[in-house]
Amino acid sequence: MDTPGQMTSHVDTPADPGDLPLSPDEEIAGIEQLLASEPDDFQARCRLGELYFSKGRLDDALAEVKKAIEMAEGLRAEMNRSLAMYYANLGTIYATKSMSDEAEAEFRHALEIFPHDVLALFNLGRLYAEKKKYLEAKNYYERLVEITPDDPIAWYNLAGVYVELDNPQVSDYNTIDMGIQCYLRTLELDPKHLESSFKLMEIALSHKKTDLAIRVMESAVEHNPDEPLAYYNLISVYDKCKMFEQAEEARKRLKERFAKKAKDNPRS
Repeated sequence: MDTPGQMTSHVDTPADPGDLPLSPDEEIAGIEQLLASEPDDFQARCRLGELYFSKGRLDDALAEVKKAIEMAEGLRAEMNRSLAMYYANLGTIYATKSMSDEAEAEFRHALEIFPHDVLALFNLGRLYAEKKKYLEAKNYYERLVEITPDDPIAWYNLAGVYVELDNPQVSDYNTIDMGIQCYLRTLELDPKHLESSFKLMEIALSHKKTDLAIRVMESAVEHNPDEPLAYYNLISVYDKCKMFEQAEEARKRLKERFAKKAKDNPRS
């Protein structure tokens, strides 16, 4: 394959006693032995493909070139991920310095290189949400939860955007149910996420989904037994639903819980 732009490789092979260059067959044997122990040697594999071609071993040459291409594509993909990470880090620095336009440009650059960069997707969603450009924020957060489906923070942020988009003054979208599902997903992944519990409770009450509000706050108390705000909100939900006995029982539990904590942890 003596053509312009052909692949080249540099493989260390033992010199013969007379310091004569190796024959193609000897070089092939040496490289095959090398690849048997070091199959990821990219340069060696490229050179072997050239040698096979020069000997007319076209099927062997085809196999080696395909392997070399596969390795090169893997190296390029890894390089793209790393490069995108650096651009995303640069964007984070700009964002910390309140240089939002510069930050946005770098996050976009990161995604041009590697569309699945989590940091860039998260920060672009956040930047657009802060600018009240909720449709743009939605697109980035939706991409984010596809890539990180088990990240409660990603679902929490997407929920907030859906709730904003449901506002008729913001858009014509009807996305409140999607917001509810995102908050539920957040709590499924992180049952102690109180902010999700409180926001979901408010949405449920405002849309007359009292069963949901009760269920959410009861779960919040269960998973955050030492958080007074969880009890207070549960009591409030019970009162609004005219469940006065349950409200009184929750007040009693709250008093007993914190009376015990005070007894167990007396001031010195």
